[in-house]
Amino acid sequence: MGVTVCWDPETEQAPARVAAWRSMHAVSDGRKDDWLALFDPAAVVEDPVGVSGFDPEGKGHHGRAAIAEFWDASIANVQRFEFDIRDSHAAGDEVANVGTITTFFPGGYRVDTEGVFVYRVGEDGLILSMRAFWETDRAMATARQSSE
Repeated sequence: MGVTVCWDPETEQAPARVAAWRSMHAVSDGRKDDWLALFDPAAVVEDPVGVSGFDPEGKGHHGRAAIAEFWDASIANVQRFEFDIRDSHAAGDEVANVGTITTFFPGGYRVDTEGVFVYRVGEDGLILSMRAFWETDRAMATARQSSE
């Protein structure tokens, strides 16, 4: 499955941590509809935060339709994801996960994205916002031929 977590999602955990864990697993398994169902209808995804090739205006992807378009433009183009979450800090209705997302692309290339991934949930446990703090140039500097 390619998700390494440092907590047991079956034990009592902060709702934002559980939502983040479910999100990572849905992405790893390529389950777009399940992933979208984790988001509040008015949710915002910023991945990465600010102006990027995925978000030229740097305003985020607002609502499930825009988040679905983000999936199609970014997540759908990756053959496999591995999430290595080394630390997780839950507070209130948010969690900040620190780790590396390794993406495996067609043609045998892989990229490691180091970052902080922040999820905020509502009372119903649905994701209100997902903000990924990572640097494109830093991630692209890790691009290499995969040995797999």
